[in-house]
Amino acid sequence: MLAKRVVTALVLLALLLPAIFASAAWVWGAVTLAFLAAAACEWSRLLGYRRAAGVAAAALAAIGVALLAWHERGGWPPWLVPATCAAATVLWAVLAPLRLCRGDARGGGWPLAAALLLACWVALLALRDIGPLALLVAMAIVWVADIAAYFAGRAFGRRKLAPAISPGKTWEGALGGFIAVALLGWAAASVQLLSQALPAQLVAHWPVPAALLALVCLAALSIVGDLHESLLKRQAGVKDSGSLLPGHGGVLDRIDAMIPTMPAAMLLHRLLG
Repeated sequence: MLAKRVVTALVLLALLLPAIFASAAWVWGAVTLAFLAAAACEWSRLLGYRRAAGVAAAALAAIGVALLAWHERGGWPPWLVPATCAAATVLWAVLAPLRLCRGDARGGGWPLAAALLLACWVALLALRDIGPLALLVAMAIVWVADIAAYFAGRAFGRRKLAPAISPGKTWEGALGGFIAVALLGWAAASVQLLSQALPAQLVAHWPVPAALLALVCLAALSIVGDLHESLLKRQAGVKDSGSLLPGHGGVLDRIDAMIPTMPAAMLLHRLLG
C-alpha cells in the first residue's frame, strides 16, 4: 500500500508541478479541469446519482472548457472571479457547517456539487494568474494545516472534534494546525520571493493579528471541507470516494480540503488588491 501511495504521489507531482510552472496558463487550467471533472463524477456517486455521474463530469468539463477559452482569448470580466469565489465561500462557511451539524451532506444534488468544484477550479486558475508561487502558497496552507493537525492530534489529541463523522480528528489536532499555519504564514510573509503570496499581502494590508486570523480561518475551512467529504462517504457507506488514485482512493479524497479553501484564498487576494 505504501509503495502504491508513493508511486501515485510521484506521478501526480510529475503532472502538476510542470503544469503550475508552464508558461501558458491554459496548461494548468486543462490539467486541473480534468481532475475536478473526475471529482464531480465521484461526488455524484457518493450522493447516489450513479447514472448522472457522467453528466456531472461532462457538464463541469464543458463549462470549464468554455471558461478556459474565454480566459485565453481576452481574460474574464473583473466581476467573475470575486463573484464566483464569494458565492462559494459563503456556501462553505454557512451551509456546510449546518450540514455537518445536521449530519446530512447530501443536499443540493449533483448540480451544486459540480458548481462548488467549478468555483474551486476558477480560483485555482485565478491564483495561477497571480503567480505560480502564490498558487503554491495558497495550497500549502491546506497541506500545513493537515500535516500539523495529524501530528498534534497524535501527540496531544484527547477531545474528539467530530466523533460521529471522523473519529480520528481532535480539537487539539485542529489547534495544532491553526498554530502551524499562523506561524509559518507569518514567517512566509517576510520572504521577498513570496511577496505576492497571500501571507505577505495580508500582513502588508492588515494588522498582523488580523492577517494571522485570516490564515487560521482558511485552515478552518479546510477542516470543514475534509469533514464534509467524510460525512458524504459515511452516508454512502464507502471508505474512499473512488479508486482512480491507487493507494490514495479517489480524486475527491485528495482535494476535499482545497475545495472550500481555494475560493476563499482567491477572494482574500481580490479584497486586498
